[in-house]
Amino acid sequence: MAEHKHTNRLAGESSPYLLQHAHNPVDWFPWGEEALEKSKREDKPILLSIGYSACHWCHVMERESFENEEIARQMNEQFVNIKVDREERPDLDQIYMNAVQMMTRHGGWPLTVFLTPDLVPFYGGTYFPPVDRQQMPGFPRILAAVSEAYRTRPEEVRQSAWEILSELRRMGVAQESGEVINAQLLDNAYRGLARSFDPRFGGFGGAPKFPSSMNLDFLFRTFKRTGDARALEMATHSCRMMAEGGMYDQLGGGFHRYSTDARWLVPHFEKMLYDNALLTRLYIHAYQATGEQFFRRVAEETLGYVKREMLDESGAFYSTQDADSEGVEGKFFVWDREEVESLLGPLDARLFCAYYDVTEGGNFEERNILHVERPAAEVAREQNVTVEKLTEAVERGRGILFTERERRIKPGRDEKVIAAWNGLMLEAFAEAAAVLGRDDYQEVAERNAQFILDTLVKDGLLLHVSKGGRAKHVGFLDDYAFVVSGLVTLYETTGRLRWLEAAVTLTDKMVEEFWDEEGGGFFYNGRSGEKLIVRSKDYFDNATPSGNSVAAEALLRLSVITGNEDYRRKAVNVLRLVRDAVERYPSAFGYALGAIDFYLSTPKEIVVVGEAAQARPLLREVWTRYLPNKVVVLSSNVEENAARLVPLLRERAAQGGRATAYVCENYACLQPVNTPVELAARLEGNAGRAAEG
Repeated sequence: MAEHKHTNRLAGESSPYLLQHAHNPVDWFPWGEEALEKSKREDKPILLSIGYSACHWCHVMERESFENEEIARQMNEQFVNIKVDREERPDLDQIYMNAVQMMTRHGGWPLTVFLTPDLVPFYGGTYFPPVDRQQMPGFPRILAAVSEAYRTRPEEVRQSAWEILSELRRMGVAQESGEVINAQLLDNAYRGLARSFDPRFGGFGGAPKFPSSMNLDFLFRTFKRTGDARALEMATHSCRMMAEGGMYDQLGGGFHRYSTDARWLVPHFEKMLYDNALLTRLYIHAYQATGEQFFRRVAEETLGYVKREMLDESGAFYSTQDADSEGVEGKFFVWDREEVESLLGPLDARLFCAYYDVTEGGNFEERNILHVERPAAEVAREQNVTVEKLTEAVERGRGILFTERERRIKPGRDEKVIAAWNGLMLEAFAEAAAVLGRDDYQEVAERNAQFILDTLVKDGLLLHVSKGGRAKHVGFLDDYAFVVSGLVTLYETTGRLRWLEAAVTLTDKMVEEFWDEEGGGFFYNGRSGEKLIVRSKDYFDNATPSGNSVAAEALLRLSVITGNEDYRRKAVNVLRLVRDAVERYPSAFGYALGAIDFYLSTPKEIVVVGEAAQARPLLREVWTRYLPNKVVVLSSNVEENAARLVPLLRERAAQGGRATAYVCENYACLQPVNTPVELAARLEGNAGRAAEG
């Protein structure tokens, strides 16, 4: 093993991101008492650097600055240096990202923040180059200026810190809206999203372009609610363009983080677990809404990627894959035309290259990102072959290139396990199992749920992160909310009461730990967590949905399933807290809009009773159609305790010795049915929506 010239305190950490910095000459500390005490004792400001292992610019700043002996000397002399993995400590990231966005009007990673010994930020930014460059001050200049200000102008620093702290405290305060929550709020949100829609390439806005899965999901809901064909067209066009672009891995399945251009061609190449969970569900809904096999294929290929690359033998899901391999961004994923020709032979290569737009000059740094530029019929016509012949050549080529690519050095993988992201992927596998009729997906979902309950729950508390079987950090709101939502869906798709019981137990703990009795809504940090400079609330749906949005929808679903009215009251309180912000900034509340849509609907309560094999055709009828506002309850043997927890099961029995379906609204049921045809008629009946709340 190679000897390292430097080793710092990060060498004892489990986070792959922190371990990447364990041999920097910087005297890094992990976040904890030792560093905080040193800052107070020596009256030195803290240099807090936050990033994550798949972050390209984090790697760049490490190479340029943190491995530079002179810059490290300056950092060590003037600051107490703390390195944080944002995926391990999203609570710290949230507070200090908000502060930097306030100071600079933009954010990103690596996040570089300077704090007083009391942990209050007074200056910050994101990536800094090692020397002055393109109107950006070099990092050494920043270090010198901040250190001098702290030493020579302490009053100015204190004033700046106090102003930022006051603003951070104000950010977490939201008032219940006095305005009614009604369908007009959803209609206005739809119109707002439509204004920023890109009719050519799909998605919203220009470059860089993010997948916006929650906003696209809201468009599917809008189509279901209103019948507006344009909402469906915007959603399906976006899904098609994303999946045909370079942002989607055309060989291995799965989506990269985002597109650096407006046409989905050149991605930022890291793959995040949460993106692939949210996008899988989006494509499942696209398949339900349209019946198009293309959307099913994308969902299955994405879950295939997750099973192959991101699933631990314990049943847990890993966090991320890097953008870089061998120190080069995207190297693993791109191709030379010559390489393709040598692998496929002249005829197949000609067809493959025409379909995936592989050229001599390339489309990314003289190499090629595979993407679909034109419909297969057009390419086949141009190449003077049938569509079938083209498709066969493309499929052969995909298999050969994938096998060849597997021999390359793969991007690094962050193998820490995050409860919240596992909850999202658990839900994706559970829903896909039911919609696509895949028992193997159900097995993955149930193993993951068991892992979470066995490994990430300790003394009744959910833990945030696990690595190598070592779980730590009490969970945050999104950990609870996302896992609860996943468990509810797993109960709906399997009928196993243990998953519902676990969801209820964690929900009650979530309320106990995070609910704000005075102001309403859920705090991000629980009562059992570390006390930070502010106890913030997060309502915005960003790269992942906010814990409040997911909690609200999960509480509404659980309220219908269990009859617990307090769950519903708390959910409605959250929706009232965000209502006015949703009206002003609908694109920042995609998941919340879905929760509002559920709240304003009269959800269908679907009960299927009977032996599993008999019930399958009925369940297929339920899950293959797009019904976003429903709850599903299964029972093969109605036990007394099941009926006690699930009122919908009371007095529901199989009729005539055959599997039976009941379709209900507000606990009032239509006549039970035994056949898929009869059930289809019940499910297509109007669900009568509430006018307002």
